[in-house]
Amino acid sequence: MDIFQYAAPDRLQAFVTSLAIGLLIGLERERRADAKAGLRTFALVALLGTLAALIADKTGNAWIIALGLATVGAMMIVSVASNPHEDGDPGTTSVVALMICYALGVTVWYGFERLAVMLGIATTALLYFKAELHGFSKSLTGKDLLSVLQFAVLSFIVLPILPDHDFGPYNAFNPHQIWWMVVLISGVSLAGYAALRIVGERHGATVIGLFGGLVSSTATTMVFARQAKADSNTVRTAAVVVMIANLVVLLRLSFVSAIVAPQIIPSLALVLGCGFGAGLLVALWSWRTIGLQGPLAMPEVANPTEIRTALTFGLLYAIVLLLAAWLQDIAGDKGVYAVSLISGLTDVDAITLTTLRLFNLQKLSESQSVLAISLAVLSNLAFKSGLVLMIGGAGLARRTLPGLAAIALGLLTAVLFLG
Repeated sequence: MDIFQYAAPDRLQAFVTSLAIGLLIGLERERRADAKAGLRTFALVALLGTLAALIADKTGNAWIIALGLATVGAMMIVSVASNPHEDGDPGTTSVVALMICYALGVTVWYGFERLAVMLGIATTALLYFKAELHGFSKSLTGKDLLSVLQFAVLSFIVLPILPDHDFGPYNAFNPHQIWWMVVLISGVSLAGYAALRIVGERHGATVIGLFGGLVSSTATTMVFARQAKADSNTVRTAAVVVMIANLVVLLRLSFVSAIVAPQIIPSLALVLGCGFGAGLLVALWSWRTIGLQGPLAMPEVANPTEIRTALTFGLLYAIVLLLAAWLQDIAGDKGVYAVSLISGLTDVDAITLTTLRLFNLQKLSESQSVLAISLAVLSNLAFKSGLVLMIGGAGLARRTLPGLAAIALGLLTAVLFLG
């Protein structure tokens, strides 16, 4: 009876899943001419893992699984040591891959098929993209790697230890939520910063504008306004970069809002989408008239995950939270609108996140939240228009202000429509 019980279809499926995982990883290893383990070996090891888990489950002796893992690792080490790779590769990757394959077979038996398949695919991808991953790591400087480490500290050390409770006047401070917003903005900025460092010089104005907008549209606008002022030949290029960077801000706000408060997305996406569409038409028209001559200098943007930067944003976000709560208490909804106009001048992220939090707490309605975010974006556009005019000069202003005005007009039109 026990034999038939363990031969049930769901049990047989576990072995089939393990076999598929082993074949997938082994297929990648088979590509290496000097591989010590290939298609059949990985498939058999995955089956061995599932079989060891079955025996351990039946006998109640978990040491069987550990013994099997140690045996697989030892055999692979002996194989590599007795016949080393010609290129000097110590073969540790293949050893670890085979042990992972065994562990995935064990995982399948205990009912985590989906997790095992996902990890099997991830393992295969890591093995396959060896050259690309090595090239990626070599393209990053020590400062870039430090920024990744800093982001890990912000996300996995600081965030988990912060209390998730409301404190202070108006219960406006929640340390965990405030820092979670810091992690969110730092993560988005880090992605743009890394991409800007890796591919910006090779792909010109479009990519620089795209990732410059992810890192800081205000910094990008200022950098290229100065460049246009210093070299009149780069005015049209700078105009396109500035326009793309400011369009990306709308996409970034939509992405952040979808994570923080997905319920508001239908209305907010309509407003931001109208601004994006109007600005995009002007940007495309500008792109048709541009002629790039020579490589374009990379914008010098600070590391977005510096501890000081994170602390500054967290402090700013907390101050905006308190200011919004205080003004809402004494002036009602108009107080939040005032904060949007003031704080949006230099930073649109803090007031956007504050507004979304108030919306989640049901202290602001959907229409009020959309209006507050729209006012912040309009205020930010006005500030950057001033930078273009004062720093970049009349030439850049003629080519940039129509696009920024188109974004503002699209936002206003959608707000009036919703109102």
